[in-house]
Amino acid sequence: MKLEVCAYNIQSCHVAEAAGAGRIELCAAPHEGGVTPSYGLITYALAHIRMPVFPMIRPRGGDFMFDDEEIAIMRADIMLCRDLGCKGIATGVQQSDRRIDTVLMKQIVEWAYPMEVTCHKVFDTTPDAAEALECLVAAGCTRVLTSGLQRTALDGADAIARLIKQAAGRILVMPGGGVRSGNIAELMRRTGAVE
Repeated sequence: MKLEVCAYNIQSCHVAEAAGAGRIELCAAPHEGGVTPSYGLITYALAHIRMPVFPMIRPRGGDFMFDDEEIAIMRADIMLCRDLGCKGIATGVQQSDRRIDTVLMKQIVEWAYPMEVTCHKVFDTTPDAAEALECLVAAGCTRVLTSGLQRTALDGADAIARLIKQAAGRILVMPGGGVRSGNIAELMRRTGAVE
């Protein structure tokens, strides 16, 4: 099982690495649900953390429907992460009906290549998880972070298990949201998740 830890500062990155985590999702602004971290934090983490660092690409808090200028900013941040040598990014975009914007996600995957692309918890705001998963497969995403459209991954464990079965190895489904040392074994057992 690979454990990804969401970190908002370099101190958290060091703690996660010392504890044996396998990957960092690097963010800023926890009160906003995470936005793109600074250039300084990204470069420092890459220089001082041995595990893969996946910066979040999100230009602002709030919803996940972005205008043309915000998309241009996201593209610039993606190119920066790629040029710096990041192994992947976490991001997500949706349409006004809250469905995944498959066309834009596919474009993001193309911009990011050869980095991996994780769809973050925008997935949990979609009206239809099964449909959203197929959209992410079609877009070429590597994985999706989800609490099964519930408040926590444990609450959504049954839905996550169904998504993992539906994914059939085409995309990794990674439980996230309220994952703690006290419930991770149960989550693994109930979902069959490998990350």
